Amino acid sequence: MRSIYNDRHALHHGKVEMFRGELMPCFEIPARVDHVLRELKARGLGPIDAPAAFDDAAIARVHAPRYIDFLAKAWDEWVALDPANAGRDALPSYWPIRTFRSDVLPASFAARLGLFSYDAGSPLTAGTWTAARAGADCALTAVRHVLAGERAAFALTRPPGHHAGVDFFGGYCFLNNAAIAAQALRDAGVERVAVLDIDYHHGNGTQAIFYERADVQFTSLHGDPHTEYPYYLGYADERGAGAGAGFNRNLPLARGTGFAAWREALASALRGIADFRPGALVVSLGLDTFEGDPIAGFTLATPDYLHIGEDLARAGLPTVFVFEGGYAVAEVGTNAVNVLDGFMQHAG
Repeated sequence: MRSIYNDRHALHHGKVEMFRGELMPCFEIPARVDHVLRELKARGLGPIDAPAAFDDAAIARVHAPRYIDFLAKAWDEWVALDPANAGRDALPSYWPIRTFRSDVLPASFAARLGLFSYDAGSPLTAGTWTAARAGADCALTAVRHVLAGERAAFALTRPPGHHAGVDFFGGYCFLNNAAIAAQALRDAGVERVAVLDIDYHHGNGTQAIFYERADVQFTSLHGDPHTEYPYYLGYADERGAGAGAGFNRNLPLARGTGFAAWREALASALRGIADFRPGALVVSLGLDTFEGDPIAGFTLATPDYLHIGEDLARAGLPTVFVFEGGYAVAEVGTNAVNVLDGFMQHAG
């Protein structure tokens, strides 16, 4: 399997995040990708390429222009407010919820930072835009290879993407790589695209992007949002709206769920995908389902990820894998590559 590696990912390296009432070191760190890259090389899974360069048009097919513009300029604006800001990350303090307006773009940087975010756990750093933008190129390059006939490709990048919406960031995510990949597949002529999110945390951004569309089906297995981040989306009754009614499916599972029950949910998800008859599959590959993950609650073990790859391969679809969560850093490389290895062993 070909992997597309973002060698600029480490430019995004947050110092602290707000977690349960206190500032603490970020869980989402560059070492996550470093461990995956090391495992890919050790096991010789396939070529590892740099991404091709794409213009912003493909990103603008998913994200709002004013949001893209904000992300591209945010760090310079932050430092212009106070030169000392160069030594600290930007975290939002205000959010326009409920009856507040969001159509007017405030002059205040702090207000715009809050307008385009939904949590205080996603620090914006000097290299955030560069890293996220290169990540989108990784996803688009993986799509290019799959469209050219390769069975699968893997976009190895961070920051992750599935929590990012049309015009907001959060959950460590700034650009939604899985959604960008799905839209690129559609724009290339794939009539129907399925997105399967297997991260522990619901892909609220991806759901919101495609919620009213019938050409992209979104399915997610995740921790029950009654108790798990992102809390406000991911319930089973969210089935899509308008033209998209019936094309969104959530399979929330209780904290403590083990592999047997999780795999049953995956089988159900894959049956729904087969009924949709897509021409391609995008997998949001989160590994925070692992039993040792510090901010999640399932109990999957390292060998289980080989079986996940096997199950995904049996869907028989051209597949783009996009790296998402997974914060048990020492194990994330083996777990991620196990999925890819299991897939390739059973890809006919």
